[in-house]
Amino acid sequence: MHIGLYFGSFNPIHIGHLIIANHIVNHSDIDKIWLVVSPHNPLKEAHSLLNEYDRLHLVELAIADNPKLRASNVEFHLPKPSYTIDTLTYLKERFPLEQFSVIMGSDSFQNIHRWKNYEQLVKYYSFLVYNRPGFTVTETHGARIKVLEAPLLELSSSYIRKQIKENKSIKYLLPEIVEKYILQNRYYK
Repeated sequence: MHIGLYFGSFNPIHIGHLIIANHIVNHSDIDKIWLVVSPHNPLKEAHSLLNEYDRLHLVELAIADNPKLRASNVEFHLPKPSYTIDTLTYLKERFPLEQFSVIMGSDSFQNIHRWKNYEQLVKYYSFLVYNRPGFTVTETHGARIKVLEAPLLELSSSYIRKQIKENKSIKYLLPEIVEKYILQNRYYK
């Protein structure tokens, strides 16, 4: 099985994340996408993150009706901060018969050469890269890469958190079930 790994803080997951995941699973040779909830991205401040198990639950709620998407907590059990190469090494040992590819935006791919052990990443794994405006992939760093034109929204989790703090509506920005759960539990207040 060919599994696409879509890493993120998902703080919270929103419609933009889901549009990208759905587009990639429908327009590539990926059989299933695992949305890998990162407990602590080394490039983000930990204090702004909702508890990782709460974020995982929100992802599970958001994708419950799509059998091609799966929430993954694999990085919860690995050393922190999480590095993609360490997660992939662990997954390859645990699931030796699966083929893993990394899903990311072209903005992130431009910085791949700054990632821990990026040489191993590009040597052993393929990448599905969705174009982001202003970030054309010009250098592949030797990676096997497929560039996709996924529909994008100008939407971010930080914008949603700001809306919540300001007591403004977040309707239509994330799945209704996720919106209700966030509001009921007073997340991001």
